[in-house]
Amino acid sequence: MKKFAAGVMLGFMASWALAFASPNVSHNGSFWNRLNGAAKDGYVNGYSDAMRVSVGKLDVLNSAADLFHWKGARRIIHQLSGQLSMGDVSANQAVKRLDELYSNQKYSELDLGEALQTLTIRANETAMPDAPTQSTK
Repeated sequence: MKKFAAGVMLGFMASWALAFASPNVSHNGSFWNRLNGAAKDGYVNGYSDAMRVSVGKLDVLNSAADLFHWKGARRIIHQLSGQLSMGDVSANQAVKRLDELYSNQKYSELDLGEALQTLTIRANETAMPDAPTQSTK
């Protein structure tokens, strides 16, 4: 039993030492500006894929809300799914907008995830509805 406890403690100490020694990578404007074009496209595509998977997982929450009769769940989950999706923003548009955002030094500490969500929300808010057609008499 003492050997097992010593092995657990040794494993814990080794994992703590590795975690402490690992580099801390901040995904902010400085990180973004160091990426090349292909890496930027890959980052945005990966983020978009992760958000799509997250939205897919919300179906489980809908089922749980129905099971537990959670009032207002559909509205909250719908709003959350809108915030998680990239909407109509293409990867090229997102890369271009992030390049513009991070070209300003005052935004260099803004997290990439937060910046992408902000850009998506802005794009959804400013999307123009179809122009009404005017009929001539």
